[in-house]
Amino acid sequence: MAKLDPIVSEFDTEEDAEAYDKWFRAQVEAGLASKGPWIPHAEVKARTKAILDKYRDA
Repeated sequence: MAKLDPIVSEFDTEEDAEAYDKWFRAQVEAGLASKGPWIPHAEVKARTKAILDKYRDA
């Protein structure tokens, strides 16, 4: 198990990095294959801001 330099990688080992990469790619593929409705980026940002503002003000 090779240790990675924390300056170069956020993962402790190459195995951790590879496992994350595999998981991330699967998530992207699932998203691209999804038949659900697409939400425009600006709308996602607005929804996220509203949620954050709600909890920030609470």
